[in-house]
Amino acid sequence: MMRRRQFLALAAAVTIVGCAGSKTRESTGEYLDDASITTKVKTALLRDEVVKGLDIQVETFKGTVQLSGFANTAGEKQRAEAVAQDVAGVRAVKNDIRVKK
Repeated sequence: MMRRRQFLALAAAVTIVGCAGSKTRESTGEYLDDASITTKVKTALLRDEVVKGLDIQVETFKGTVQLSGFANTAGEKQRAEAVAQDVAGVRAVKNDIRVKK
């Protein structure tokens, strides 16, 4: 009986550690939250009349959204950042969009 309890305790500890996040890895919950944020940001960019949403890629890690791709103008780049920042759950935005020359 004691070995079974020890085994269950060890199995529970391994499961908890396996789902925990770190500086470089998301927990399961963070991954799901980030996937939702990415979808919401991409949808907002596609709906925006100023931003060419198809030209912008969105990635999210622990609530920080990274935008990349290309914009036709500096105004479009700034607008994309503002749109992303307005999405619920976004903690910060890293804007790596390049303006076409």
